[in-house]
Amino acid sequence: MKIKSITAREILSSGSTPSIEVKVTLQNGTTGKASVPFGASAGIHEAYVLFDGAKRYSGKGMLKAVNNINKKIAPNLRNKDAFDQPAIDQLMIDIDGTKNKKKLGGNAILAVSVAVARAAANAQKLPLYAYIRKAYQLPIKKYVLPNPQMVVIEGGKHADNSTDMQEYMVAPIKGNSVKEEVQAGIEVYLALKKVLKQKNLDTNVGNEGAYAPAGLKSNESPLQLIRAAIKKAGYSKKDIGISLDPATSELFHNGKYHLKKEKKKLTSVGMINYFKKWLKKYPEIITLEDPLHEDDWAYWPEITRTTKIPIIGDDLTVTNPERLQRAIDTKAINAILIKLNQIGTLTETVQTCMLARNNNMMTIVSHRGGGETNDTAMVDLAVAVNAAFIKVGPSRGERVCKYNRLMEIADELKAKPVGKNFRIIH
Repeated sequence: MKIKSITAREILSSGSTPSIEVKVTLQNGTTGKASVPFGASAGIHEAYVLFDGAKRYSGKGMLKAVNNINKKIAPNLRNKDAFDQPAIDQLMIDIDGTKNKKKLGGNAILAVSVAVARAAANAQKLPLYAYIRKAYQLPIKKYVLPNPQMVVIEGGKHADNSTDMQEYMVAPIKGNSVKEEVQAGIEVYLALKKVLKQKNLDTNVGNEGAYAPAGLKSNESPLQLIRAAIKKAGYSKKDIGISLDPATSELFHNGKYHLKKEKKKLTSVGMINYFKKWLKKYPEIITLEDPLHEDDWAYWPEITRTTKIPIIGDDLTVTNPERLQRAIDTKAINAILIKLNQIGTLTETVQTCMLARNNNMMTIVSHRGGGETNDTAMVDLAVAVNAAFIKVGPSRGERVCKYNRLMEIADELKAKPVGKNFRIIH
């Protein structure tokens, strides 16, 4: 099935700054659309997000990326086979010619990549998750659906005057269905609002739809609040775990980790010990993401070796198979966060997921904080590769559409969530 046309336009993302939407039309008239996010908090090794840099939208316009799609990518992909996704993605990588997709923009390339996949899926009358398995001939026989990982308190770059740490999450792991797990997570989120009000803390939300209360005494305070909310909602730590993403790359300056909330400056060893105290005090913590700086390679193996929970690489690995291979070789992590726009094509994203799977490594597919869109491709990807979790905020339309898509897929497949076996690679 050949590509007839590709058109791009500038749209708005959740941060009220632009993003890109692409429409791909095949020769039989079938179409596919995709829009892509970008992160307010982003690792330095991610694929390049091409902004205009002019006055409009404070420099965050994306007309250059749109023009690259319409004028440079579209003519080269016209009449190419939409069913050969790896070839489509490789052609765009070759046209760009840079290591981090800086010439065309990783945002431009990814939008086309996902839109082509959607058009091909629609042409074959397949849901996107099924098409991904078919297109890449993934050796996964059954579907096991991801658990929700809901950001309920946020700080760092995602909120003002909250915490140094970026994300505190609840992770339902005992539901008999995806709907039960989503329900549990949302009930805890709503109970947390009551807990915050009882303590005279505000319930304004940050970039991801999570609460961002000012005036918290320490970076540990959210753990106490979430523990209280879980209990108030009628659940226990056996039902709902806590997941953390401190995003410590944002805290690392001049060789030290700066915790302004607590007026501390910690070494790498000090940061590891800081989190170990939390893990001992809060056994309900089930995953820890980015506990160290994105290039603090010497100390990542230490925290992974000496803790019992999954240690997740995000800024460390940026959905990049080369960086993931280094992490595997050095035993730096035992789980990886996956974000499509970190690497810039569907093919490279799937390759990274399968490299993780082949090395018994858990995968979590994630939204982006500052510039998310209503596109739900990340959910289909998570289902296609049997990810353990999807990490998404619990409110705002661009977030809840992901959970609505997950529940829709659950209805289609009649499949159960990973549940407490989230460590196991299916």
